[in-house]
Amino acid sequence: MSTITETEMWQAIRAEASRAATEEPMLASFLHLTVLRHESLARVLAFHLSSKLSSSTMDARALYETFLRVLEQDPEIVAACVADIAACYDRDPACDQYSLPLLYFKGFHAIQSHRINHWLWQNERKTLAYFLQNRASEVFGVDIHPAARFGRGIMFDHGTGIVIGETAVLGNDISLLHGVTLGGSGKESGDRHPKIGDGVMIGANASVLGNIRVGQCAKIGAGSVVVRNVEPQTTVVGVPAKAVGLSRNVPADDMDQSLMVDDYTFAI
Repeated sequence: MSTITETEMWQAIRAEASRAATEEPMLASFLHLTVLRHESLARVLAFHLSSKLSSSTMDARALYETFLRVLEQDPEIVAACVADIAACYDRDPACDQYSLPLLYFKGFHAIQSHRINHWLWQNERKTLAYFLQNRASEVFGVDIHPAARFGRGIMFDHGTGIVIGETAVLGNDISLLHGVTLGGSGKESGDRHPKIGDGVMIGANASVLGNIRVGQCAKIGAGSVVVRNVEPQTTVVGVPAKAVGLSRNVPADDMDQSLMVDDYTFAI
């Protein structure tokens, strides 16, 4: 797990963007606007997200000023962003620069949009939070209720099709692949969505339904439907999901998409 500081990451991102602008002149203006003209990671994040979420009915400048105020009032959001970038860099073999998630990974953009949205929700700006939830869903293909609670070091690999409900809670150092649903199991009200422990990995197109707990460092196989609690360090797979063994190390970090059963390896 990376221990890079915000200052070190910001310096690395600026250096990467500067090199990229030299190597690809066609992107020099883009990289200047999105990274090189800014003074901090918070300002880059506010600018990039506001540019993506603006529309004909929502001015980008107004969004930028709102996002920047949120980031300045709550430094924990930027600290979590640093951990999320580091998670992509550490876990995704396609990510060999810190600047890549910030500039190009829509799963990362969806997480950061939600972090700001959650702050707005908690500070009684629910109408704007609902608007931005809808807009982020349209732009990034990820639908997260503003009330859902996230820890640090979260990675959405690809991100497309992820749905996370209102009372869901995600701990630290979690990896979700595309198509994951953390949803309810009916139309009951109240606390009705999953609680995901630290270090969990959830495979592509898996559904975790209801107010259930997925224990620390568990692994959920792709395409599984989970409707009961999952014990810590346990691998589950199937419809409905059943325990098939113990997960090794920290599944979210390993990103190992295989299942070891009786010395044979099956893709999940």
